[in-house]
Amino acid sequence: MMFLVVGLGNPGSGYAGNRHNIGFMAADEIVRRHSFGPWRKKFQGQLAEGTIAGHKVLVLKPETFMNNSGQSVGEALRFYKIPVEDVIVLHDELDLPPGRLRVKRAGGHGGHNGLRSIDAHCGKEYRRVRLGIGHPGDKARVHGYVLGDFAKSEQDGWLMTLLDAVAREMPRLFADDDSGFMSKVAHEVTPPKPRTPKVPKEAKADAPVEAPREKYDVSDKPDTPISNAASAMAQALAKAFGKKH
Repeated sequence: MMFLVVGLGNPGSGYAGNRHNIGFMAADEIVRRHSFGPWRKKFQGQLAEGTIAGHKVLVLKPETFMNNSGQSVGEALRFYKIPVEDVIVLHDELDLPPGRLRVKRAGGHGGHNGLRSIDAHCGKEYRRVRLGIGHPGDKARVHGYVLGDFAKSEQDGWLMTLLDAVAREMPRLFADDDSGFMSKVAHEVTPPKPRTPKVPKEAKADAPVEAPREKYDVSDKPDTPISNAASAMAQALAKAFGKKH
């Protein structure tokens, strides 16, 4: 079985750090984490090939600009004869808070022009991974908001964590475990608060209580895979948000 994963965005360095380009960012991290082959120009976009959890996977970044994304996706779909049900589209979502995520099968485009174009060229029976970027609060500000860059605090905070979690948990989507995928990613982006240890009734009131240890403490292990992934992600984001020429 072959899957087509599509990250939506606009091509060019001027758009690289935009909120609208979070789909491109997620596609880049999937390719990096799973050691795909190099990006190649194909189907009016950039295409990379690899394997995830035993499945052949194609990752596509359409370069037709957002409003015509369906042209690129349709070409790839027809060439490889991939059923539209095996297409997964990663895109920005105004109606979800920053860092939140939802997986949706089929349905409407919700006003997203990239999805509108894919619907027209491929049908609606594909999965959408909705990556929350939040809403500016005023409809008149939406255009400038989505075409604006993520703030530095977002880049160093929830954005890096979200992209890393999405790439790592992709095998769950190929196994049709949409709910498991959403749960795992949500846990990474907003981990539960550690429980306060209960003090036995017979313990003395002034007895010291040892502070709970973090479950995954890698601060003193700089060479662990987690810290290496974070370092690689930081470099990728620095490149995406670097000085524009």
